[in-house]
Amino acid sequence: MEPATYAVDPQPTGPPWRLWKEVGADAAARQGVFAPVYSVSFGARNRIVIAPGDSRSMTLIPDKCEGYCQGVDGRAGPNLACEGCGRAVATRKDDCGMWQTVWLEPDAVARRSSGLSAGPSPDWDDLERAEYRVPPVEPDGSWSRRWEAAVGVALAHLVAVTEDRPVSLPVGLVAELLGHAVGRYLPAGPGVRSVGLAGPGIHLPRPRPDVLLVPRHPLTGAPWRPPGDEGAVVPLDSGVWAYLAHPGEASPLPATGVLPEGVLRDDYPLPPRPRCPLTPHHRAFEDTLVRLPAVRAPRLRRYREAYRQAVSPASAG
Repeated sequence: MEPATYAVDPQPTGPPWRLWKEVGADAAARQGVFAPVYSVSFGARNRIVIAPGDSRSMTLIPDKCEGYCQGVDGRAGPNLACEGCGRAVATRKDDCGMWQTVWLEPDAVARRSSGLSAGPSPDWDDLERAEYRVPPVEPDGSWSRRWEAAVGVALAHLVAVTEDRPVSLPVGLVAELLGHAVGRYLPAGPGVRSVGLAGPGIHLPRPRPDVLLVPRHPLTGAPWRPPGDEGAVVPLDSGVWAYLAHPGEASPLPATGVLPEGVLRDDYPLPPRPRCPLTPHHRAFEDTLVRLPAVRAPRLRRYREAYRQAVSPASAG
């Protein structure tokens, strides 16, 4: 989270967890999970996430600081208490492989105005600003973690709306950056569904593709839609979409071929380039797919079972 921002997760998150085989499909569906998983969260809905640096007047609860490596992961529930009353009010997560966050318990905190101006709310126009774009490559030359997560989420929606059918991506940056991932998660063959990039500030492709790759609203998270359009859309992180729609720079992928003999480069240090194609975060893909009601269709049930066996044969069942 950026400083002085927050987000709300409407889905149940965190402990207590209950095994799928004990809960059953109907109870799991009421929790927003539509395909078998190992365990289902029965934690609070509408938890509020903030940056750790924005938390105040909270202290760690020593006997709830479990973690796998060099931090805490919140497995035992809230691990931050109010300094004043001692009540557990939030969960800090900062273990290896986790984004550092503080999750506030919705029934333990109250909203109060800081008295400071919040500034204008972000809207669709912000997506055209250069500073809103999220570059796909980190300064160290690795793929952006936000891109890996965003592509995983978008791919789950793409699998659902196409029902595991082949797709064709628009020529250009979308195909360059997402083509490898789409090729791994969706089959090749006949019956191809066309995918196009659409959203505020760019013309809607004509004829309309079968599926539109559109941004989420930067404030509400709702997917953009063309006026009066009811066709299939796949929502994408707004900052990632903004980069695809308005890159403003060359592709981050390495160019093929080599320089002619005797020609020297003059752009030292070289720009960062990943060593491998962009790979979606498999957990983001899996967690999103099981929360889409479409996953209950027979074709997608078979797809998910094959995916689970390919990713982790020991966990399938």
